[in-house]
This record gives sequence, C-alpha cells and structure tokens, in this order.
Amino acid sequence: MGWNYPEISLEEMVKLIKGFVDILILASGCQSSGLPAHWDAQNIKKALLWGIFFENVVSHLCSSEVYLDSLKELDTSVTEITSNPSFPQGLSHLSTAVLSKGRAFVCEHFIRALPLSDARLEAFLRATIEMDLNELMEKEHDCLNIYLSKLTLLDSTVNLVHEPMRDSTMPSSEIAPTMEIDISTAEDFAHLAVQGFLKRQSAVSCISTVKSGLNILSSAIKRDSWTSSDNSLVEVHLRQDRSLALTGNVGTLVDFVTWSCWKSKNLLYFLDMRTIRLVSGASMIFSAPKFQWVQVLERLHISAEGSDDKLSEIIELLLLGCIASRWSCLIEHFTSISYNPLSISQQYQKLWERGLQNFYAKEEMMSSKESCILEYLAGILSGRLHQLWKLSPVLVAVAIPSWSMLYRLYFNEMEAQFKGESLTRCCSCFRDGKEHKSCEIAERVWCLYIFHICGSHIMFGGTNA
Repeated sequence: MGWNYPEISLEEMVKLIKGFVDILILASGCQSSGLPAHWDAQNIKKALLWGIFFENVVSHLCSSEVYLDSLKELDTSVTEITSNPSFPQGLSHLSTAVLSKGRAFVCEHFIRALPLSDARLEAFLRATIEMDLNELMEKEHDCLNIYLSKLTLLDSTVNLVHEPMRDSTMPSSEIAPTMEIDISTAEDFAHLAVQGFLKRQSAVSCISTVKSGLNILSSAIKRDSWTSSDNSLVEVHLRQDRSLALTGNVGTLVDFVTWSCWKSKNLLYFLDMRTIRLVSGASMIFSAPKFQWVQVLERLHISAEGSDDKLSEIIELLLLGCIASRWSCLIEHFTSISYNPLSISQQYQKLWERGLQNFYAKEEMMSSKESCILEYLAGILSGRLHQLWKLSPVLVAVAIPSWSMLYRLYFNEMEAQFKGESLTRCCSCFRDGKEHKSCEIAERVWCLYIFHICGSHIMFGGTNA
C-alpha cells in the first residue's frame, strides 16, 4: 500500500530527518569544520521542538494499523539514510524507534556535548525549564508551584538513591548516585535532564577512577624503576641466573640496569593519560569508513603545515591507529618480558636476519583497515622519515610491521646510525669507539627485538582483550 499518512509526504519527511541529523551533530558540540557550535536557549528550544515533532509523527503512525505500511516505509527510508557511507557513524543507530523518543534523543546530544561549557549548560537548562513551564501553562493554572513541586519530588528521589561505595582515593564530589529513569515515561524535560546529567556524572566518575588507577600505577613504576645505584635487584637477578653470577660480567650488570630503565620508560608511555586519550581518539577516528577518516586527517595535516610538533602528533595518531585493536595484548606482552642478557649487537643481528625473512611475508597478516592506515602513513612520511625518531621507540617498534617498506626504510636508517654512516647522528658511540649500550640507538634496537623477535606471535595475530 505504501505511504498513506495524510499530514506529510514521505519525501518531505526524509528531508526533515536529514536536517534533524545536522541539528544533532551541532548539538553534540562541533560544526562540520571542527569549530565549536554555539547555542543559545532560543535555538535549543527549536531543536527540542524538532525532537517532539518526530516523536509525535512516529507516535501517530504507531497508533493505528492503517499507518503500519507508512511506518515500514519510513523505517526503510531511515535505514537507507544511515547506510550511506558518508553518514555520521555516531548516529548509525538512528531508526523510527529512536525517533519515537525524539525529545530524549535531542536532550542526550546536548548533555553529552564536549566540552559542556557553563554558558552551554545555562542555555540548555533555561530552554528545558521554559519548555516545561509552557507546556504546564496549557494544562494548569498555578503552573510555577506545580513545577517546583515536581522538581522537589525529583530531588528527593535522587537523594534517596543508594550511593555506591566510596573509594578512598576519590573525592566525594566525584561520586554520582546511580539512578535510572524510564525515558519512555518521562513526561517533562526535567526528568530527561536529570537522567542525562546522572549518566554523564557516572561517566566522569569512571574516568576519574581510571585516572587515579593509572596515576598510582605510573607512580609505582617510576618509584621502582632502576638506577645505576640500585644494586639490590641486580643481586637478586644474579642469584636466579647462576651463569651470570659466575661470570660476574660488569658490562652485563650495566646492561641489566639499562634494560630495566628502558622497560619502565616505555611502559610509562603506554600508561600515560595523553597516550590513552590519543589511542581512544584513534580508535574512534579509524572506526569510520576510509574516505571519512582521510578527510579528518587531511584537515589536520593542513593545519599542521609549518609545525613539526603538530605533524608528529598526526603521525603518532596514525601509528596508534595501527595497534588500537591489539592494545591490551601488546601491553600484556610488554609487561611479561623477562631480562635477556643478549647484547645490543646480538639483538641487532637477529633483527637483521628476521627482516630478510619477513620482508617477503604476506600482507594479509594485517587487517585491511590497518593496511590502509599504514599506506596513508607511508605517504605522509615520504621524505620525512626523521619524524619517526621524534616518537616513542616502543610505539614505532610495535606499530610498523616488518614486512612493510616503511619498516625497511626505518631499519636501514637505524643500520646507518648503528654503523656511524648516517648524516644525522643520534649518539656519539661510534665516533667515540664505544659499543651501543645505553644510547637511543640501543633502545630502539631493544624495542624492535622485544616485539619483532620475542613477540612475533602477537604482533599481527593478537586481538584486544
């Protein structure tokens, strides 16, 4: 039978839904250019009215069997809109069921906006209160007192909710009560706002807990990291390894202390909040279709012109995108490694031998998404390979597969540095006639060895836990 709803045509409805999507994007905090979106109370009320409009239309379609075919037609049209490759991935769950709760959907996007400034919050609260009061004025004479009574009742309900157990490391102000309000039965915007703010505060509490845990863990690693004067753990290790104890090789002891410092330093990179934010951002960016994340990166690239620091951040984001799906298992492997007395020269030799074998390995070992990221990265690094030396040694080691040309170029430069043949030197070991032991070259060789030799089984086969 097709579309038979008399109030509006299907074509017009589809146009309005596409416009509604644009409103939701702006409500989330950003314009398409990436600049912050500015909202005042009046425009927020207009956005909320759009949510009510779609809520009413879908409600009418669901209220009568006469319009069931129209509802199916609308659902099919919405599916076609969301299946378009250019459609925003954050709204891919849009459906007639979501539109049936239009006002809650709009409120959710305003409340979840990042950042949620004081001005934005004030405008949202002003808009929702005015909307509620306007609706009450049509039904009740003493609307203000009735509304205040509703708010008082809502406040007492929130206060009665049992608070979760407080963690001694967290301020009481950061712990939010857990409260569920059925948004399908919430008649006014006050209920929706409270529900949204409680969810947001709960998320903030979780993030605060994670930050506290990471800070404690990082502090413990820093405190326990080795210095050349910390001999007690060296002695313990020597008792565990009789062969090393018998040799009493002082050079080996220095290598062991250096090994521990490298492990602590590079593990701290993985656990740093900046790195966590970047890998989360990379995971979100690269979950989109390729043409979308390419557009994002091209805008970043344009803004980074003339700034080496910004370019380094883009390269770092791409490298993290290559390992985001294997993040947990890579960290687990790194924390599980034990001391290996192999000298840097021996590790370098094993890497050289493995590189000859892996250069002919099949690219299928890597996911298509990661291969696309690597291809884009190679284009950016063309003529700029030195940018890799500005980044964490462990990130470069774990993100670039040994079969790639990029790895070959990186290793060739490392070989030139190792032999003192590079035009730009990272250390003075070769000039001073010393072996590479605790310099930057040695650390980068060690990181490659840890993952490409000791961890080859998880480099491209592991998944995120």
